[in-house]
Parts: sequence; structure tokens; C-alpha cells
Amino acid sequence: MATMESLIGLVNKIQRACTVLGDHGGEGLSLWEALPTVAVVGGQSSGKSSVLESVVGRDFLPRGSGIVTRRPLVLQLHKIDGQSEYAEFLHAPKKRFTDFEAVRKEIADETDRITGKTKAISNVPIHLSIYSPNVVNLTLIDLPGLTKVAVEGQQESIVEDIEMMVRSYVEKASCIILAISPANQDIATSDAIKLAREVDPTGERTFAVLTKLDIMDKGTNALDVLEGRAYKLQHPWVGIVNRSQADINKQVNMIAARQKEREYFESSPEYGHLAHKMGSEYLAKLLSQHLEVVIRQRIPSIIALINKTIDELNAELDRIGRPIGVDGGAQLYTILEMCRAFDRIFREHLDGGRPGGSRIYGVFDHQLPAALKKLPLDRHLSQNNVRKVISEADGYQPHLIAPEQGYRRLIDGSLGYFKGPAEASVDAVHFILKELVRKSIAETEELKRFPSLQSDIAAAANDALERFRDESRKTVLRLVEMESSYLTVEFFRKLQMEPEKNANANPAGPNADRYTDNHLRRIGSNVTAYINMVCDSLKNTIPKAVVYCQVLEAKRALLNRFYAQVGRKEKEQLGKMLDEDPSLMAKREAIAKRLDLYKSARDEIDSVAWK
Repeated sequence: MATMESLIGLVNKIQRACTVLGDHGGEGLSLWEALPTVAVVGGQSSGKSSVLESVVGRDFLPRGSGIVTRRPLVLQLHKIDGQSEYAEFLHAPKKRFTDFEAVRKEIADETDRITGKTKAISNVPIHLSIYSPNVVNLTLIDLPGLTKVAVEGQQESIVEDIEMMVRSYVEKASCIILAISPANQDIATSDAIKLAREVDPTGERTFAVLTKLDIMDKGTNALDVLEGRAYKLQHPWVGIVNRSQADINKQVNMIAARQKEREYFESSPEYGHLAHKMGSEYLAKLLSQHLEVVIRQRIPSIIALINKTIDELNAELDRIGRPIGVDGGAQLYTILEMCRAFDRIFREHLDGGRPGGSRIYGVFDHQLPAALKKLPLDRHLSQNNVRKVISEADGYQPHLIAPEQGYRRLIDGSLGYFKGPAEASVDAVHFILKELVRKSIAETEELKRFPSLQSDIAAAANDALERFRDESRKTVLRLVEMESSYLTVEFFRKLQMEPEKNANANPAGPNADRYTDNHLRRIGSNVTAYINMVCDSLKNTIPKAVVYCQVLEAKRALLNRFYAQVGRKEKEQLGKMLDEDPSLMAKREAIAKRLDLYKSARDEIDSVAWK
């Protein structure tokens, strides 16, 4: 089995790593909260600070009247070999303190940094690690002293605020409660015992300490409490003799104070038989032994939590993307993979796997027919305009059989109106394709980490769509122009075979009004019939051309030029394209560090706990 020191030391190490990475709060149970800690609870002036200093063997905590501890102090003790002793603060990680008077000042200054030079409190903890050969591996949390009334300069809510803060620590199932009570006060009025009883009614997590035994009234003692008759707990009471104010003033060091404490209990007629179970050294060993038991009991649940968190962190890394290689080949592969992912989603929009592609069909089924219906053909083929065009087409020469040039001009003029709807269809599909590019980029999870690559792909895709639109516009205009360049002769041959309804409709001699109204109506009707035939044809051919030139080309070759350009880029240029959002990079780095922490914790717990 692992030694007690190695197991508790490992927990300390993991807790410190959790603290550095900020993994000690938030939603759900963090690894920090799953690991056992000791919370020091007591009323103001109960001797909490003296107990902590006795356990550490160093004089390092701020002193004074009223509320001295105004922020939680997370104190991690690390037992080391050798004779050197030093301290480190989380907020000053690169600074090592060997002067513990400077540690005291730093705690005071760091407290004031958050709370100001007032009597206010803050739940933002100060994290302090002390490395010494004279300590046991232990994590202690010094909390503000419980109080019953607010004094001048404090908010009225200070009593409730302190209690809520203390409860937020001691209510956790992993927290061991070190309840500090002074021997010169009635134990029934102890704030620490009262609170411990509320949050830990069975007493499984509570260790009680009785301080100031040496300043009790003459003729009295605390045997009823220490021997468990006044208030029985599952764990034994421990008596502590604090340094006197005279010792503090004389700067008696803690090693000498421990010796003086041992001598007090050993020579005491009341407590001599309990001397082996009294004092700060015994308290530290007792807490360490209990911590080992608790840690071993909680190892299965801790490992389960670690495995669950590792799975969650891996899933989150997969979601935001794992780190990419630094060589050019890996960068090029990553870019191409991102492009393929985008292209796949873009195709899904067109093919119906995602919404949006159906809007293209709407252009052909609704927008184009509606635009063709609105063409001003009635005005162009009105009787007056037909007369004007027919007359101007023949000039001074009368036509001999039929006004062929007039027919052609009327048809050409009518077909010219079709260019507008044809181009509008091209532009409408172009707009839809651009919108689908934008949506596809936004929906490509793999691309979200690369804003520069997103911009590059969007620019390349839109450039390609512009080229496709230009080709499509040329094609649909050619379709219209082809209808003008060569008329369907069979249509007019059929018209000539129909008997003339009005024999006088085509007079032989020219005059100021060359054609009768019936003949003009006949011409307008013939041209309208021909234009309607062409219109029905263009309703089918314009969509075919647009789909072929724009939609199919977008599916087939949207990023072809981009692929060729990327393949010619140097490593440095590829790296710039993969320039990630700094916040996302920071998030991935934080997740990777947490993942390493949890994997390391799991491996180390396995290696140490089951030796």
C-alpha cells in the first residue's frame, strides 16, 4: 500500500494543479471539490489563527482585533526533505517567500486588494502553499470567523454573509470540519459546534479543537469536554495551548511553542493522562490519518469523476478541433479537409439534405413565369403600334404579299423584353447561391476555429459564383437572341395555309392607311401566338441554362481554383490561413491542460493508491 504521506501529498499536488488551472468551481462537481479538504471554522477570537500556525510551525497569519480573516485562505502544506522552508502564492507564482513576515504582509495586502482597507469580506480565496520538512501533507482552508453582531464599519448583513460563506465550504461532503472552540467559554454557545452539528449531524466529518486551556479560570478544567462527556463526537476532542500574547510579543518561535505546549500537557495534573492525544502536533497527525482513510474511501468515486470528465473534455476538443501540425503538409491537409467539409454542407443545401436549395426551384416555378406575364407585350402589339412598325418596316415601298419585315421587327421587339426576366433569374439564383455559401460556412463546425480561412473560402466561393453568373447570363441572353436570329418557319407556313377571313384585308394599292383594322389585328394575333410559343420554350430552356451554368458548376467546381492556389502556397502563407481566433486557441489550451491534469491525476492515483 502507498504511504500516507505519498497519498495525501498526491492529493495536495492535484489540488494545487486544479487551482492553477481554475478547475475548482463552476457547474457540476469539479475534481477540486471531489478531493477532501479541511475547513477551519470558529468564532472570532476563538484561536483559529493560532491553531493554524501551530500546525504549520510558523508565525505567518495577520493578527488584530475584529475580523482579521476577510477572505478564505486555502493553505496547502507540502512536506519536503531538507531544512529549507518557503511559501508561494498562486497570485504571485514566480515569487518564492522565505521570510514568513513577508508572507503575513502579502496576505494582508492581497486581502486589501479585493476588499479594500475596510472591514468587508470577500469569498474570493487566497491560495498559499507552504513547503517545509516540519509539516504534514495537508490542505486547510481558513475561513472568516463567525460573528453574532456587526460592528461599526461593517454592513448589517455581515453576520449572514460570513455564515453563508462558511456553509458553502462545510456543506460539501468532501469537506472535513475542524471546529475551533475556546475553553474559556461555555461549549454550548460555540458557533463552530452549532454550525458543524447542522451540516454534519452524524459527526462523521467533524473534528473539534478546544483552545486556550491554559487561561481557564482557576479551579476549572475542560475534562468533561475533552473526554466527550459534555458533547460527544465520533472523533476525539483535541486540546491546544496557544502562544500567549507575551510569547507573541517576544517572538517566541513555533518550534519552541510546540515544546512548551507538550510540557504543559505532560506536567498538567488534569490533562497529563491525555497528553499523548493533545497538542498541535497530534492534531496534524490525526487529521492526516483521517484524510488518508477518507481519500482511500473516495478513490473509486474520484476515478469515476476523472474518467467522466476526461470523456467530456475529449468530446469538447473534438467539437472545437484539435491542434494542427506545424509542418506545411499537415497545414495543407487541414485546409483541404476544411474545404471538403464546407463543400459537403453546401452540396447538402442544394440537394435537399439541408434547407435552402428549394428556393432555386422557386425562382423557376414562380418568379420567372410571373415576370414573363408582366411583360408589356399588349402595348407592344397594340393595333396602333403594329400599324406603326409595319408601316416603318416597308419604308416607301409597299409589301407585295405579306409584311415580312414588319413581322420580324415586331417579333424582335417582343423578344427583347425576354432579356430582363432571363437576367433576373440568373441574378436571383446567384443571390441564393451566395446565401447558401454564407450559411454553409457558418454551419461548418470545423471552420469556426479559423476565421481567416473562413474569409478565404468565402471570397473564393463568391468569386467562382461571379464567374458562373457571367457565363449563365451570356447563355440565357444567347437563348433569347437565338430565337430572334432564326424564326420557326413552320409556324408561319401554317398561318398562310389558313383561308383569309377578310378578302379586303390586303388591298393591292398603297394608300395613307395601308392596312385595314382587321388585317392589323390579324398580324398582332399572329405575332402574339408566335411569342407565346417562344415564351413557353424559354420557360423551360432558361432554367436549364441557369442550372447547368450556375448550380451544377457550383456543385462541381466551386473551389477548384482555390485548391490550385492553395497548393502553390508556402508554409508561412498556409499558417496565416490557419490563424485561429485567439479566444478559441486559449479555450483549447485550457481544455488541453485540464485534460493532461485529469489523465495525470488518474495515472498517479492508480500508481500510488494500489501499490
